[in-house]
Amino acid sequence: LPEGGAPRRQPARAALSGGPGRPAALRRPVISALRSRVPAALAAVAIVAAGLTVRAVTDGWFGKYAGDALYTVLVHTLIVLARPRVSPVRAALGALAFSWAIEFAQLTSVPATLSEASVAARLVLGSTFGAADLVAYAVGAALAGTAHALARGLRSSGRVTR
Repeated sequence: LPEGGAPRRQPARAALSGGPGRPAALRRPVISALRSRVPAALAAVAIVAAGLTVRAVTDGWFGKYAGDALYTVLVHTLIVLARPRVSPVRAALGALAFSWAIEFAQLTSVPATLSEASVAARLVLGSTFGAADLVAYAVGAALAGTAHALARGLRSSGRVTR
């Protein structure tokens, strides 16, 4: 403590720039997390837009199963958003497990009951079980895992600038 017993206050700029109160080593994880999370957040927005577009402009089996696959791609992206360092395989398996759990839950009356009460619940939980949906979820998980691995490979090879 300086003379007089009161601690010296450093300017706010020094604290933000990694001055004595905030070492540069503490800033690196924040910047790294943002670099990883921003692309995932943008991808999530694009996937939701793609899902809504597919739903609006297509009918039949393609619209239904493309939407199911995109659902799993979105779950994969949300996993990457929450845990940027997760491996592509783990994120894909997590997304697939989540999607399948929701689908198998449709064997009970709970999702149907919730879907009657809320459009959001209908979009997230669905209402009726369909075995073919399980295949669409697997396709979505495979596509998401592949895209994630390719993006990670491009970033580590230096082809994508940081």
